[in-house]
Amino acid sequence: MEYDVAVIGAGVVGSLITRELSRYNVKTALLERCNDCAMGATKANSAIVHAGFDAVPGTLKAKLNVRGVELMKTFCKELNVPLQNNGALVVAFSEGEKAHLEKLLDRGVRNGVPGLYVADREELVKLEPNIGDTAVAALVAPTSSIVCPYELTIAGVENAVTNGAEFIRNCQVTAIDYTDGEFTLATTQGEIKADYVINAAGVHSGEVAALIGDNSIEIVVRHGDYYLLDKSQGTLASHTIFQCPTEMGKGVLVSPTVDGNLIVGPSAEDIDDGDDVATTEFGLDKIYTMAIKSVPKVSLRNAITSFSGNRAHPTTDDFIIGSSAVNEKFINAAGIESPGLSSAPAIAEMVAGIVNDLAGGLERKADFNPVRPEPVRFRHMSTEERAELINKNKAYGRIVCRCETITEGEIVDAIHAPAGARDVDGVKRRTRAGMGRCQGGFCGSKVVEILARELGVSMNEITKFGGESRIMYDRTK
Repeated sequence: MEYDVAVIGAGVVGSLITRELSRYNVKTALLERCNDCAMGATKANSAIVHAGFDAVPGTLKAKLNVRGVELMKTFCKELNVPLQNNGALVVAFSEGEKAHLEKLLDRGVRNGVPGLYVADREELVKLEPNIGDTAVAALVAPTSSIVCPYELTIAGVENAVTNGAEFIRNCQVTAIDYTDGEFTLATTQGEIKADYVINAAGVHSGEVAALIGDNSIEIVVRHGDYYLLDKSQGTLASHTIFQCPTEMGKGVLVSPTVDGNLIVGPSAEDIDDGDDVATTEFGLDKIYTMAIKSVPKVSLRNAITSFSGNRAHPTTDDFIIGSSAVNEKFINAAGIESPGLSSAPAIAEMVAGIVNDLAGGLERKADFNPVRPEPVRFRHMSTEERAELINKNKAYGRIVCRCETITEGEIVDAIHAPAGARDVDGVKRRTRAGMGRCQGGFCGSKVVEILARELGVSMNEITKFGGESRIMYDRTK
C-alpha cells in the first residue's frame, strides 16, 4: 500500500485534512485505529463553533479559530451538515467576573471577532429568560454557532473518499521508519508507505510523534463528563451559555444541540489513560451543580444519557501544527483541544498548504467535487415528501427508531455510503437511530439485523463499536 500522504487519525481534524488534500492529485490514505471515524474526542465534545474571543491574541488558536468560523459556513453548506448560528453568552455572577468579561471583550476585538459586546442583567434576561438569579452580566458573541461534530467528520470522510482518498479502519500505527525519502508505517493492516505523514492522532499524537524520535510533543489527557438531556429541556436555552473560563478550560456550559436536545458539561480532570472514557460520579455531580447556577430549571430527570470524552491539552497551551524538527515531511497537527472543532477547517487549510509548499506545488483536480449529497432525513420531511419517497422505496416507510423517526431506508443508506457504517454506533452517529430517549432499547436489535443483512455477515459478528464489543454471542437454547 503506497501513498503520497498518510494521515493518522480520523477525528474531525484528520478527516478534514484528508478532504482538503483530496482537492489535489495526491494519493491520500486516512488511517484510523478504531472501527470508524470520529471515535475519539470528536464524538464526545461540546459541539460549539466558538466565536474566537477566548484564545490569546497572536496564538495559532486565535488565528485558526477566527479563520475556522469563516470557513465553517462553506464547509457545512458543501457537506450538507446542519449549522446553527445561535450565539453564545459568557455569564458573570459577580462584579469581579464582570471585570473579566471586559478582558475577554478586549481579547476578542484584538482577535478580530465581530459583534462582541457586554450585556447588563436586564438585557441578559431578555436574551435568556431562564438565566440564574445571580447572573449580573454577560459577554455576547453573536457569531458563535453549534454543529454536530461527528456528522461533520463523517461528511468530510465521505466527500474525501468520493474524491479518491482511501479510509483504512482498524489501522493502528505501531512503528515508523524513514529510508531513502520515504516513510514505512508498520500497522495492524499491514505495511504502508508514504512520502508524507500527517499526525492528527489526538490524545495519542505525542506517542505517534515519538515513533520517528520526536519527543517534543507533551500531551495532558483532560477528561470531561457530560449530560445529554431530552428535547423537552431543549427550550431552556437558545444561546450557548458559558460561565467565566478557568485555567482548566472554558468551563461548564448549557447549550442546545442542532438536534434539539440540551447538553450540559464538561467537567475537567487530568488523567493518565487517553482511552479511559468512563464517566465519574464526581464529574457528573460537579457539572450539574454548576449548570443549575446558569439555568436553574435544568433537571436530571430529563437526562437521556451521560458520556465523557478526553481532549488533548498541550503543555504549550497552543496548537502544535507544522513540520517536525526531526523530519520536515512528518507534519504534526497535535494538541488540538478547544477551539479545535471550530478551527478544524482552518487547520485543514493550513496543513494542506504545508504539504503543498514542501512538495513544490500540488496539482489541483479538475473534477474535484466539494459537495456531499444530502442524506435522507425522513424526520424533517413533509407528509407529501415522505409519501413520494416511500413510493420510490418502501424501506423508507418502515420506521425502525420511533424516538427519532428513523427509517430502514436511512439505515441502509448509512451502511452503503462511502466509508459507511460497520457497527451499531456507526449507524447511530450517521442516522440518530438509538439517539432518542430509550437509547436504542426498542430499535437496537433491528439495527443489528439490518447491519448483518446488508454486510452479508452473521448477527454474531456485529459489534457496538468494533473490537470485541459484539452485541450477540450465540443463540440460547
